[in-house]
Amino acid sequence: MDNVNGMTQSLKNFQSGMGMMKSEARDTMTAFNGFMEKALEDDVLDKKTKELIALGMAITARCKYCIGIHVQKVLQAGGTRAEIVDVCKVAILMGGGPAMTYIAEVHNALEAFDK
Repeated sequence: MDNVNGMTQSLKNFQSGMGMMKSEARDTMTAFNGFMEKALEDDVLDKKTKELIALGMAITARCKYCIGIHVQKVLQAGGTRAEIVDVCKVAILMGGGPAMTYIAEVHNALEAFDK
């Protein structure tokens, strides 16, 4: 995995922080991870749709770590660049200018993970 525009390093930093939490707050992280897995599994909405929603929310929340994670997960779930761009448009609609500035992080993630 290349360190395109710092995205790969950002995700490594996130994973390091989560590693610390897993070792120092194992019960909490186990509960959170179980909830996250359950919430994102196929149900009425499929996993790809849920990951697209999570990406839109990450953009409006202005979280570069979440953006990187969910761009990668959208692609792994079979999502396309076009679907990601469509989500970006809705996130900009809902989040305005501040959300629009985080489209740069979406671009960085696509450059790192869309191969």
